[in-house]
Amino acid sequence: MITLDGFVASASRGDLPDGLASPLQALWYEVRGDWKRAHKIVQGETSAEAAWVHAYLHRREGDLSNAGYWYRRAQRQISTASLDEEWRTIAASFIEGEDID
Repeated sequence: MITLDGFVASASRGDLPDGLASPLQALWYEVRGDWKRAHKIVQGETSAEAAWVHAYLHRREGDLSNAGYWYRRAQRQISTASLDEEWRTIAASFIEGEDID
């Protein structure tokens, strides 16, 4: 089981942890600056968790109308937090509390 601090540290080192669900993989690549790879990972996913990450990615990109669509698919309110705060919130939610596929 990985912790949020361990997840962040793994991204800093460039050492992708084994067994991460797709939404966490996407967050890992995005924080390393690979938006395109992150987007590709969640683009074909149908889970609410992947939709939440997809929304965040489009918000990060500046495409707020597309982000809004994905927030609705994720059944989440559009975030008003900073992008870094939202990233940490999503990652923490997946790591510390929610089961994801």
